[in-house]
Amino acid sequence: MSDHGSAGSDGSARSDGSARSDGSTRGDGGGPELLVVDAANVVGSVPDGWWRDRAGATERLRNKLAVIAREGLPAIQTGEPPEVVLVVEGAARGVESIPGVRVVAARGSGDDAIVELVAAERVAGRRCVVVTADRELRRRVTELGAELLGPRSVR
Repeated sequence: MSDHGSAGSDGSARSDGSARSDGSTRGDGGGPELLVVDAANVVGSVPDGWWRDRAGATERLRNKLAVIAREGLPAIQTGEPPEVVLVVEGAARGVESIPGVRVVAARGSGDDAIVELVAAERVAGRRCVVVTADRELRRRVTELGAELLGPRSVR
């Protein structure tokens, strides 16, 4: 959608060989599920004045996601909380990572950055869950094997 900078990281890498809720293993990638959140789509899903302060609205979302990173999300619970990645773009690109939430500032389209992230993680055999209501993005990531949740799941 717009221009973007670099990403930060909280440096937390977790790994285990536990089974998924469907009985299968997580694959060679190991580690917890990856929860990838489309910041622009989730922030824009609630008309709460976000357009007046996109970065502030994205920071509030990031802070809510930190709770999910600590406690998990019932919709994807499989033994440990997910690794949370928040993909930002445009006016929100200055939002920084915090413990539990890695913020990735897309260099170009946020959707393209999400697709690239999912593609890389799926090659490694990792379960990826993408949070967005964007129909085209949903199509693209499900073709790669990602699962989907809507914006309400993290709001």
